[in-house]
Amino acid sequence: MYLNNVHFGHGTYGVQAASKRYFTKDAGSLTLGESAMLIGILPAPARFSPINHPERAHYKRNVVLRVMRDEKFITKSMYAEARSIDSENISKIQSKGIAPYFTEYIRRTMEKEDDKLGVNIYRDGLKIHTTLDTRLQKLAESSLMDAIKRNQEILNKRLFNDEEEFSNLAYLGIFPEDTVKMMMQGDSSLYQELRNKLLVQGAFVALDPTTGSILAMVGGRPDYHDQYNRAVQAKRQPGSVFKPFVYATAIDNGYSVSKQLLNQPLVLRVLNSDGSWEKWMPRNYDGTTSGLTTLREGIRRSINLVAVRVVKELVPALEVKNMAERMGITTDIRAVDAIALGTSEVYLLEVVNAYSAFSNKGLLSQPFGITRVDDRYGNTIKTYFPDREEVLREESAYLMTSMLQTVMDKGTGGSARWRHNFYHPAGGKTGTTQNWTDAWFVGFSKQISAGVWIGVDDPRVSLGKSQDGSRAALPAWAKFMAAAHDTLNYKRKKFEQPNGVLSINICASTKNKPTNLCPTEKELFIRGSEPISVCKEHRRN
Repeated sequence: MYLNNVHFGHGTYGVQAASKRYFTKDAGSLTLGESAMLIGILPAPARFSPINHPERAHYKRNVVLRVMRDEKFITKSMYAEARSIDSENISKIQSKGIAPYFTEYIRRTMEKEDDKLGVNIYRDGLKIHTTLDTRLQKLAESSLMDAIKRNQEILNKRLFNDEEEFSNLAYLGIFPEDTVKMMMQGDSSLYQELRNKLLVQGAFVALDPTTGSILAMVGGRPDYHDQYNRAVQAKRQPGSVFKPFVYATAIDNGYSVSKQLLNQPLVLRVLNSDGSWEKWMPRNYDGTTSGLTTLREGIRRSINLVAVRVVKELVPALEVKNMAERMGITTDIRAVDAIALGTSEVYLLEVVNAYSAFSNKGLLSQPFGITRVDDRYGNTIKTYFPDREEVLREESAYLMTSMLQTVMDKGTGGSARWRHNFYHPAGGKTGTTQNWTDAWFVGFSKQISAGVWIGVDDPRVSLGKSQDGSRAALPAWAKFMAAAHDTLNYKRKKFEQPNGVLSINICASTKNKPTNLCPTEKELFIRGSEPISVCKEHRRN
């Protein structure tokens, strides 16, 4: 039973699948050496992969053969004959199939359903219907791969052409200093090993924001499938992608989009893990400051100091944490002032789904990938339906959508419009972590919510200076969204303004009720929160 279900690496489960994958034959036709190699894989399928690490697999084969000889399962002559074969005939043709990361996600999901449904997914011949749209999956893979290739070129150029940067790898502990020096001197094998260690990775998720259906999922490089699904397993710092949770908390607590806070430095006390306190002075990404700044402008320009002041002056960190959790974030979000800058780690799938609530009138649908499970005879065992709950007031969700539209139309996400020609009504947010380690873009239209993460698995390795969310991640998102809406013939659908939201003129300077002398601008307010004080700056003396 164990050998029929256990993981043998490269997306194979069970000895029959492994036999087909590695040796292109049925399990009953395996030689003694081939059988021993498969058993040797089991302790660590990735480490002892016959495809990626043939020398390790060969060594483990010999260990298994020796144990079989010592325990008298095989004779000495059988051992000698099997051992004499220098290498097994391994098939290196890798058939990824359609959406390998999504397929593995479904397999893991079904494993949890085994007991509930009273079935065995490996034995019972089940037919599993999923939410995947193969057209969007192909677009997601190609868009992400383009971004990965571009970022890999930038990373390689920086590391391999900059001696100082390259030498820092020893400091990071990735390689000993002597090894780095050997690489610097041109040892080709070591050079290749380093390159493999520093592969730029990525993840992509697309959802139906109304139902939570997973339309596309890529958990790593589309050109090489491994077992680590970065869309659902990798916890990474989100940077400014987390800021909408901060602003949503303020909006849902009654603060207006036009609320002004100082875009000026402030000093905070931070509690270290050892119980000591230290001073923390957050800075803006570009190092600039200014005067009073509205919440809309703060998120449009992704101003760190404004986001931090929202937490310090309007809504405490604990409320922001509660908001994030209410919107489906399950990771450990620390309720500290730095929460405003996205320092706590999150999963890509959960962030993309949370953003869906903005476009879906405050309703959050749990993400799901299975619609129906049938038995081998075609009888339906279980049907899955969307699971929704209200996490934001409809009015608050609309204001957040409007603010994130401003990011797309006039802010840090603007290149999606003028460079990548995506013109459907949409909102989104860039995210960049310290030292350009993680690059994010998460956004939505009425029809699709999608998100991208780009980085290196080792968080100590930077993508490179200025490789922020708009440069490193947004192009993949924009290319996908433009192609997806064209492929599915989606019409440009506006976000519906609720009756409880008013669009009124305010003074463009003071954000108060305007006089006849005021320069004015349109702004949105939840009914009852519009300004009542008249502007005192523009009036006749």
